[in-house]
Formats: sequence, structure tokens, C-alpha cells
Amino acid sequence: MTFLDVLYFIIPSAIFYAAPLILVAIGGVFSEKSGVVNIGLEGLMVMGAFVGILFNLLFADTFGAATPWISLIAAMVAALLLSLLHAVASISFRADQVVSGVAINLLAVALSLYLVKRIFDKGQTDFITERFARYDVPFLSDIPFIGPLFFTSVYNTSFFAIAVAFIAWFVIYKTPFGLRLRAVGEHPMAADTMGVNVARMRYVAVMISGALAGIGGAIYAQTITNDFGHATINGQGFMALAAMIFGKWHPLGAMGAALFFGFAQSLSIVGSSIPYIQEIPNVFLLILPYVLTIFALAGFIGRANAPLANGKPYIKGQR
Repeated sequence: MTFLDVLYFIIPSAIFYAAPLILVAIGGVFSEKSGVVNIGLEGLMVMGAFVGILFNLLFADTFGAATPWISLIAAMVAALLLSLLHAVASISFRADQVVSGVAINLLAVALSLYLVKRIFDKGQTDFITERFARYDVPFLSDIPFIGPLFFTSVYNTSFFAIAVAFIAWFVIYKTPFGLRLRAVGEHPMAADTMGVNVARMRYVAVMISGALAGIGGAIYAQTITNDFGHATINGQGFMALAAMIFGKWHPLGAMGAALFFGFAQSLSIVGSSIPYIQEIPNVFLLILPYVLTIFALAGFIGRANAPLANGKPYIKGQR
């Protein structure tokens, strides 16, 4: 296997594994740009994965090949509704945002596993029959070097995730909505003085965060695991949170960090088929994504500046 063959093998796999992380990390960017810490990304991702798989299993005969895409909508709605609990606790009741996010994580796992047991009478769901399909992009896949690297045997979800990252960048930095979003995250009192409804902006941001995390969870479950159980979302939400911090709370930076973590995950899966890497004990490859996550946070969290009002509840009139 030549070096090019290794690249053709591992780069598409890295993008494939990164797609859910990109979406969840972008969701975290929206929430934290508004000043609300969202530790609950893992739980929102779990809920999205559960609802996505459940919808797929129940309606595969009705919607056919479109089922995975419609499942994303169902997952988005479910995670959005769950994120409202975090919004109410953090924004309206001014509860500790970290504690609220941890509660969301615990609630999502407990509720989804309870429903799996009640519906399927076992610890995991059945495997889905309608999945996202790989395909070669016409014309682009024939381009030398670039074609096999980026446009051969790909998922539409990968392009979707990358598109969302660029759209998020445009919305946050080039639109009036994005200006207000950043204002309530940096200096909510000044934004309030200028007539911006701080609470409403933060609610919208947390709901966007929940929606994207739900979609990310459903994509992960419908492309990688194809079922739902207790280990389906195994730290992916926390990895997305790390990607958001690693990317310095910037949509494109978060996408780059997610691609980095996706590369580490793909290496842990396909490394056994790559020369030299296959000689490394499998256990080291499996822990690689989590070790890199720790190193990334340890090296960058001190130098990455979060929005100034991040994690601080806003009380109208308070200086």
C-alpha cells in the first residue's frame, strides 16, 4: 500500500467520522457565543441518536429511501425540545449552567435507555434497514488526486456538515442576528441598552444548539452504528465540546478541530489495515481520540478566549 493509497483510504474516513462532530460543535458555538455554556451537548446528541433510530425503524416502510433524512428532522425537534429545559433553567431561572448541562446529559441517557427497554424489551434497538448511502460525486470523483480523496465513496451528510459550518460563519459574523448574538455574549447590558432582548437571543441560540446536536446524533447513529444502545454516543458530545474550544469558539475553527478529531477516530478504526500503524496495539488506537482531546484542551483552553459573558446569567439592570 503506497502513501497515496493510505491517504485515499483514511481521508474520506476522517471526514465521515467528523461530520457529526462538526454539527454538534457548531451548535455549541451558537450557544456559547450568546453567553450560555452548554455542557449538555452529549445528552442532546444522545436524544437525537435515539429519536433518529426510532423514527427510522418505525417509518422505514412509509418513507423508504427518504427515511434517514426525515429522521434527522425528528431528531432535531426532539433535541431542540430537550434543550429548552437547559434554556429555562439557565436563562429564566438563572441556575448554574454547568449543573444544568450535566442534568441534561443524565436525563437524556436515562430516558432514552428506559424507552428502548420499554419499546424493544432489550438493551438496544434493532438495526435500521434504511441508511445513508455512499456514492461517487459525478465528474468530481474523476479529478486526479482530489477526486479519490474527497469525492469518492462519500456521504451527503459530510457535505451537509461542512456547508452548515460555512453558513454558521456567515450568520454569526455577517448578519444583524449574528451581531446581536455576539453582543449578548460579550456585553449583555450594553446589548440590552440598545434594545436587544437578551433572554430571547439566548433562548434562540440554545435552541439552535439543541437542533444541531440532535441532527449530529442522528447522523452518527444512522451512518456509524446503525442502531441505538447505551454505548452509541460514547463521549462524542464531549469531543465536540472540545472541538469547539480547540477551534476558539469560531465556526470554521470548530470544523477544523472536528476534522482533526475525526481523523483520530478514523485512525482508531481503520488503522489495523494500514502498514506500520497496524503494528501498534489496538488499545492505543482506540484511546487515541480521547488522549488527543485531553491534549488539545490542556494546550489551548488557556489561550482560547471564550465570550466575556459566557456562563454568566444576566439580570436586567444589573451592572
